[in-house]
Amino acid sequence: MLGKLVGWEDTIVALATPPGVGAIGVIRVSGPQAFAMVGKLFVSKDLAAQASHTLHVGLLKDGADVLDEVVLSLFRGPRSYTGEDVIEISCHGSPYILERVIQALLHAGARLARAGEFTQRAFLNGRLDLAQAEAVADLIASNTAASAQTAIHTMRGGFSRELRELRERLISFSALIELELDFSQEDVEFADRTALYRLITEAEEMTTSLLASFRLGNVIRNGVSVAIVGKPNAGKSTLLNALLNEDRAIVSEIAGTTRDTIEEVLNIDGVLFRLIDTAGIRQHTADVIEQMGVGRSLEKMEAADIVVYLFDASAALASPASAASGGAAALSASTASASAAASVEEIAAVAAVREELVRKGKPFLLVGNKVDLAQGATVRFPDELLISAREHRHIDVLKQRLVDLVLQGASAGDGTIVTNARHYHALQSVATSLTVIHRGLDELLPGDLLSLDIRHCLHYLGEITGEITTEDRLDYIFSKFCIGK
Repeated sequence: MLGKLVGWEDTIVALATPPGVGAIGVIRVSGPQAFAMVGKLFVSKDLAAQASHTLHVGLLKDGADVLDEVVLSLFRGPRSYTGEDVIEISCHGSPYILERVIQALLHAGARLARAGEFTQRAFLNGRLDLAQAEAVADLIASNTAASAQTAIHTMRGGFSRELRELRERLISFSALIELELDFSQEDVEFADRTALYRLITEAEEMTTSLLASFRLGNVIRNGVSVAIVGKPNAGKSTLLNALLNEDRAIVSEIAGTTRDTIEEVLNIDGVLFRLIDTAGIRQHTADVIEQMGVGRSLEKMEAADIVVYLFDASAALASPASAASGGAAALSASTASASAAASVEEIAAVAAVREELVRKGKPFLLVGNKVDLAQGATVRFPDELLISAREHRHIDVLKQRLVDLVLQGASAGDGTIVTNARHYHALQSVATSLTVIHRGLDELLPGDLLSLDIRHCLHYLGEITGEITTEDRLDYIFSKFCIGK
C-alpha cells in the first residue's frame, strides 16, 4: 500500500450533489478537523460530544448571519466512507446557500476537494481497494440495470476477492520456493510442485474467463453502436422510429430524404444500443449534399459494432409470377420482366453486402423491410429477418436478435465481468506471466527462476487491486471521478 499523499492531512469540502437548483443539496466534509470546522458554524449543539452515525437538525451561522437550517450526518473515522471523520450537511438546494456554506467552511480552514479525492482517501485508508474504488465511479455513471449490477458486484469486492485469493496462494508458494533456496545445499523441496501446477492451471482458466468477459463488460459499460444502412428509401428512418416507438426521423416516399446521420439511444434488456440512422447508400448521385451524407454513412458503417443492413423486401423477394398477376389489373409481360430483373439485381446486391460484412468479420443482421407489400415473401439468406417497419411487424424479434448478437448467451448476472480497460490490460499481463510459470514447471526450472516468474505475476495482480501502484497512477485514476466523490 502507498503511503499517504501530500495534503492527506487536510480537511476537505465539496458539494456532493449535482450543481443547480434542487430540494436538497449535500455538502461533504472529510478530515481530522471536520467536526471542529463544522462545529464553528453549527451553533445548536456541541458536535464533539455527539456520537457517530447520528443526525442533528439545527442552524448554520457564519458569525451573526444565518446560512441555513440543515441536517448534519455525523460519521467518525474509521467507520466512515473515507475512513476519516466525515460530516455530510444537507442544506436547502439553493446554489446561493450551498456556495455560502462552502465559503464559510473554506474560511474556517477547509480546502476544496479535488476530483475523486473522497474515494481516493477511502482507498488510502484501506476502506476500498483500487478495483472497488473504480467501481464507485462506474456505479455513478451507470445508466442501465446491467451496468449498475456489474459495478455493485465489483464495488462489494466480488472481483477483488477472486484476485486476492489467487494472490495469497501464489505468495504462499513463492515463500516456500524461496525457503528452499535457503536450504539449497540440503536438496529439500518445501513447495509441492504438483499443487503449484494445479494452482497455475486453475489461475489460467480463471484469467481466460475474466479476459473473455471483457467483451460483454465493454458492452455493458459503453453500449453498442448499431449502424442502420441500406439503399435510399429502404425504410431506415421508419425502422429507427419503430425501434424507438416515436417519430424521431423524418419519413417520406422521396428517396434520399435522410441527408445526414441521426443517432439515438435505446435500452433493450439492459443493453444500451446507440442507433445510427444513416443516409441511403447508392453509387451514383449528382446531389453534393447527398454525396456527403453517403460518405458519412460509410464511415459510420465502418466504425459501428453492429451493422443492420436494411433492404426492400418488396423488391428483392417478390417473384415474377406474383408481380405479373398481383393487383386489380395484371401487369404486362414487359413490366413483369422488369420486376423480375429488379428482384434479381436487389438479391445480388444484398448477397454482395453480406459477403463483404462476413469478410470483414463485422457482426451484422440482414433485414428485409416492407413485407406488407410483398405477399408470400420468403427468406433468401440464413441470417435474414423479414419485418414491416411501417406496421411494426416483427420489431420485437429484431430487438431480440440484436441482444442475442451482443450477449451471445452471456448474462450480466454470470459472476464477475471485467468492464475496466485498465483491469483488462493488467489481466493480459497476468495471463502471459502464468503461461511463463506453466512453461517453467514443464521444463523443471530451478526454484530461483520460478520465484522470479511468480513475482512478476503477483506484481500484475497487485496493479489491479492497488497493492502495487504509483502516486501518478492514482492521481490519473481519481482525476476522472466527479467532484464530491
